[in-house]
Amino acid sequence: MTIQDELQETIAGLIDGQRGILAADESTGTIAKRFSSVGVESNEENRRNYRAALLSSEGLGEFVSGVILFEETLGQSDPTGAPLAQVAASQKIIPGIKVDKGKGLLPGGSGDMITYGLDGLADRLQEYKKQGARFAKWREVYPVTLHNPTELGLHANAEMLARYAAICQSEGVVPIVEPEVLMDGAHSIGRSAEANEQVWHSVFHALHKHGVILELILLKPSMVTPGSESSRAEPQQVAEYTLRSLRRTVPAAVPSINFLSGGQAAEEATANLNALNQLSGAPWQLSFSYGRALQQPALAVWRGQSENTVAAQSALVKRAHLNHLAMLGQYQENLEPKA
Repeated sequence: MTIQDELQETIAGLIDGQRGILAADESTGTIAKRFSSVGVESNEENRRNYRAALLSSEGLGEFVSGVILFEETLGQSDPTGAPLAQVAASQKIIPGIKVDKGKGLLPGGSGDMITYGLDGLADRLQEYKKQGARFAKWREVYPVTLHNPTELGLHANAEMLARYAAICQSEGVVPIVEPEVLMDGAHSIGRSAEANEQVWHSVFHALHKHGVILELILLKPSMVTPGSESSRAEPQQVAEYTLRSLRRTVPAAVPSINFLSGGQAAEEATANLNALNQLSGAPWQLSFSYGRALQQPALAVWRGQSENTVAAQSALVKRAHLNHLAMLGQYQENLEPKA
């Protein structure tokens, strides 16, 4: 099998018009904050038990086609000794891996951010493939202010995403390209649309320059929403702004757009995805790659107690099912679990 055949096989397994991607790739620092919110200590055993519970949720594979794992998780096994990547694969959920090494301020005083981790990436991908990973994810983060993202920030971040994607494809690993335009701030939905269009335009310009095959990537963008300190937009408005901006900047060759939730509440992220698919007529599959918006209800039930595992798994599968319905434009708020 050629590298391009490998990539195409993975793409075909991830995209079926029915399922999305579970992001379970929180860094050690981020998962510690999530655990702390429900009174659970973030040690290796608790992280393993939690993620093993997520991946073994009965029926999850009906609604989730891939899972993004943290490096620690890819090397862990469940209580029976089965590698967690195999636990996912047994449900026809393709394992993937977060490969960036976190972010910091972009030197130059612009106020933009940059993500680290390109050094040695090809070698790491070879090892991850041996452990079962078939796709990867790299996130660049864009703050929105009156001046950001700047031209420097746009160029530097796009280059990082394009170089990462090119390395992935050369190793037979499908790249998820994640340019996250942050919700933090009081900016309007119009300013958000402007920033997202600048970001997406720069990213695809760089992907083209680096020879990345667009048919063999997934895009994981933000939805176009107002800043978190601004007034909330209704799903119809979010859908209209998001689709207009995507049509202006994202080539039709991209097979799937798997939105990040980016701080949206679970119900909000599902309602917005549903509105996007009801309005659609888009050339891409419009799907999800949610972390907290899928996991939070399950984490709130689990709370580190093994006797809560089945109930937590049920909460996760319920959330995944609702987002499956949103992909079909068939989600209704009355389907939400009663508080």
